[in-house]
Amino acid sequence: MTTTNASESICCPPFDPTPWDDKVVEWENKKFIKDKVCTLFYMPLNFGKVMKRIFDVFSKASADVPDYLCLSDHTSRWNMDIYLATDREISGAENTTISGKFYSKVYEGPFKDTGKWCKDFESVAKSKGYAIKKWYMWYTTCPKCAKKYGKNYVAILGQIE
Repeated sequence: MTTTNASESICCPPFDPTPWDDKVVEWENKKFIKDKVCTLFYMPLNFGKVMKRIFDVFSKASADVPDYLCLSDHTSRWNMDIYLATDREISGAENTTISGKFYSKVYEGPFKDTGKWCKDFESVAKSKGYAIKKWYMWYTTCPKCAKKYGKNYVAILGQIE
């Protein structure tokens, strides 16, 4: 797992699924900044604009994005909360923390397979005896970078305790 300086590039670094696939990660007060994305039936409408705004804040603060971790919480068909990991509190941003144990599984393929991935995630988590309390999606690269790398990895993290 690496740390990326947000001021280096807005483009996505390559994603290594190994540390995140079929793993349990535990966080205690892991720092994030939070923002909101408007969606239409779960499809993001202003994701790029929100990410640019977030990275501008990170750049001004000279903050790092550990693992380039950006979690999405689809709160409704009309809204998605974004949580971007940070190494410190950032002035001018909504700072928050996330704690708990999370089961993580990585999928690869087109975004249209998200429904299949979610069903598989539920099945695998249940087979391991995990009851998922809250879900987060981690879209590890933007569509442009996924095309550039030839892989579109998406990690699902489910809070298990």
